[in-house]
Amino acid sequence: MTMKATPYLKLPLLLLATMTASSFAAPPAATPLNAASYTAPSEEDLRLYDIASAPQASRILKDIQTLVDFGTRHTLSSQTDPQQGIGAARNWIKAEFERISADCGHCLEVIEVGATVSGRRIPNPTKVVNIIAIQKGTLDPNRVVMMSGDIDSRVSDVMDATSAAPGANDNASGVAGTLEAARVLSQYQFGGTIVYAALSGEEQGLYGGAGLADFAKKQGWQVEAVLNNDMIGNIAGINGVVSNHTVRIFSEGVRIAETEKEAKERYFSGGENDSASRNLARHIKQLADQYMTNLDVQLIYRLDRFGRGGHHLPFNKAGYPAVRIMETNENYHRQHQDIRVEDGIAYGDVIEGVDEVYAAKLTALNAISLAAMAWAPAPPTQVAITGQVSADTNISWQANPTAEVAGYRIYWRKTTEPEWTHSRFVGKVDSFTLSNMVIDNYLYGVAAVGYNGNTSPVVFPGAAGAFFRQVTENAKP
Repeated sequence: MTMKATPYLKLPLLLLATMTASSFAAPPAATPLNAASYTAPSEEDLRLYDIASAPQASRILKDIQTLVDFGTRHTLSSQTDPQQGIGAARNWIKAEFERISADCGHCLEVIEVGATVSGRRIPNPTKVVNIIAIQKGTLDPNRVVMMSGDIDSRVSDVMDATSAAPGANDNASGVAGTLEAARVLSQYQFGGTIVYAALSGEEQGLYGGAGLADFAKKQGWQVEAVLNNDMIGNIAGINGVVSNHTVRIFSEGVRIAETEKEAKERYFSGGENDSASRNLARHIKQLADQYMTNLDVQLIYRLDRFGRGGHHLPFNKAGYPAVRIMETNENYHRQHQDIRVEDGIAYGDVIEGVDEVYAAKLTALNAISLAAMAWAPAPPTQVAITGQVSADTNISWQANPTAEVAGYRIYWRKTTEPEWTHSRFVGKVDSFTLSNMVIDNYLYGVAAVGYNGNTSPVVFPGAAGAFFRQVTENAKP
């Protein structure tokens, strides 16, 4: 049985909360820690319905066309030509983020994050530069949720930096979606920080993602979530299926960054299917089920497509929760191909292969996920569980002292079930015992619940499920 949220009717805009700090502030009288308060707040935020309907397909298509018009955005293409190549594309993206920032009273800090790199697919030292826009949170600015797309494009020969490589779907669609999410969400204020990232060097070896993950670590960011969008515009699959109402989310099972000590702990306590990334994916699906219509989120329990990779991988390697969001039905005739017609088949990643309405729908999925997490309290930390050789199971965590936390919700499911099926609000406490529930027969987790209707992702006990593993003092958001 999959746990479904109760449907609600969307209310008129005038009934929605205003876009101020008070929108997510808690009532002044908080329940004392360990008090037996089990009345759950409404776990619905009406603002998310408006966000779900806000992305505009026409703007996304226009941005994709602009990126296509740069000819090629290959990592090794010109960085100085004002009209062609990746340098021109980067400059336009930066200017677009700055225009979005101007429209929200300069609420975005737009910066370049890059390095000079070389490797198997970059034979000569080359600048790989990301463009990021930071929307700083007002309550918990060091906690970061991120959306990304890839700037660069390619043709059949991965080293061909001059041939036309429109990269309309792969991955102008992801960059256009990221820009559109910034337009929508910059009209709101959030407790946590949102980062919008246009990454470079993906096709040549995931260099941009690695650079931004390293930057996040040096800044001391608490990265709660990275939503990597790689191809979000194709609806006609090479398998003959045409569908605009499904989306895939890929996530790691056992975390790539797991240490030997953490692995030994997992052998005895479990967690093979409950990394922070996997519970992030489940959280996104739950939000889609609650706030969106006609979108079926398919959770794919593998890191990425078979034998392939994307820009969420460097973040996973750095220990951060990260997932890949992408179309369900791929068309390989439109990926990594020279533009041509061969045996009656049209090859090439041209804009005619992009469905902008579908891209807007997947952009909306990202937008509600970013907003919900940035408005929600941080996921619980130091989650632990005991109950061996006992009829009862006890779960404990480090209580969040911030006022916006209304309490905590414990989740459980059978060990064979892929998604959380049961939950119980337990109040503003730092531990809870589930009586007559044998620990061996279920998997457990806990989430923080906010007064504003938003809930954090579920955290599985132990290092296997922890969201924050790369935290430093003196952080700089």
